[in-house]
Amino acid sequence: MSSSPRPVLKWAGGKRQLLDVIDANLPAELISGDIATYVEPMVGGGAVFFHMKQRYGKTLANYYISDYNWDLFVLYRVIKTRVGALIEELQTLADEYLPLPPTQQGDKEGERISMYKRIREEYNEDAWDEDRYLRNGTSFRRRMTDRWVRRAAMTVFLNRTCFNGLYRVNSSGKFNVPHGRYAKPDIVAEDNLRAVSRILRDVKISVGSYEDNLEMADEKTLVYFDPPYRPLPGTPSFTDYHKATFGDAEQETLAGAFRELHQRGAKVMLSNSDPKNTDDNDEFFDELYSEFNIRRVLANRAINSDGAGRGTITEILVTNYGGQT
Repeated sequence: MSSSPRPVLKWAGGKRQLLDVIDANLPAELISGDIATYVEPMVGGGAVFFHMKQRYGKTLANYYISDYNWDLFVLYRVIKTRVGALIEELQTLADEYLPLPPTQQGDKEGERISMYKRIREEYNEDAWDEDRYLRNGTSFRRRMTDRWVRRAAMTVFLNRTCFNGLYRVNSSGKFNVPHGRYAKPDIVAEDNLRAVSRILRDVKISVGSYEDNLEMADEKTLVYFDPPYRPLPGTPSFTDYHKATFGDAEQETLAGAFRELHQRGAKVMLSNSDPKNTDDNDEFFDELYSEFNIRRVLANRAINSDGAGRGTITEILVTNYGGQT
C-alpha cells in the first residue's frame, strides 16, 4: 500500500515540478521550529500542501487548507471522513466505464463519450445548488450530506476521463470540458485515496475566499498563495476554476492581503506567472510587490496558444523574508 500521498486531481498550473525551488526558498524559521502553522488558502490540487505535510509533518503542528472552489472542499472533506464510501462509488463508475470501447481520435460519438456526458450532465444539474449554498444563495454549505460522496466521486471521475485532466467551468459555473481519450484511466486509485485520507486526519479544511480563511495567521505562521496565474499573451490561460473572475484587480487585492499578513508578522510566499516572458517592459508584479523579495524561477510549461508546445519559462516567487538561500 502506498504511504506517500499525491494529488488526487490533475490541476492546471500544478507545482510538483517546483517543489525543490519552493523548498529552497522556505523561511529559515520553519527549519528552526519557530513556525508552527501552515496555511494554504488557494489549495487547488494540493501539490505543495502534500509536500509540506509529508516533509514537515513533525515540525508543523497545524495545517489549514481552503479554496473558493466548493467541489474541492467537498472532495477533501469526503476523502478525510468517508474515503471507503468514495472508493465504492468510484469503483461503480469504473466498472461501468472501463469495459466500454476506448474512444479513438476523431470520434464524436461512442459508449464512453455517452457515459461521460451523462455524468457531466448530472454534475451540472441546478439541483446541486441546494447542496452548495445556504438559503441566501451565496454562502457555501459546510455540513456534509450523503450526496457529497456522489459529488466527490463525479469530480474524480470527470477529472480522470476528461480532456487533458482539466477542471474548467463556464460563466454559469457549469463544468464544460469535453471527453478525453485515455485507454485505461485509473479512476479509483484506492491506495492513494487511503493515503490522502490518513494525511488529512488532522488538517482543517474550509471553503470560501482566501480573505475569509486567514484569521489564524500570526507570527508563527507560513502562508502560501497559489492564485490563478495572470495570463501571458499567446499562452494558455487557466483561470476558470470557478465562475468568479480573477483579473488584475483581484491580483491587486491579493497583494493587499499579502501586505496585511506581513504586518501581522506571518511569513508569506506567493507564486505567479512572469509577464517578462512575453514583454520585458511589463512591470506589473515587480511594481505590485516592489517592497518584497521577487525571485524568477524556471518552470516547464506549455508556451503557445494551442498548448502543443512546451518550454522552459520563468515564474515568479514572492516572499516577505530572505529564505534559506
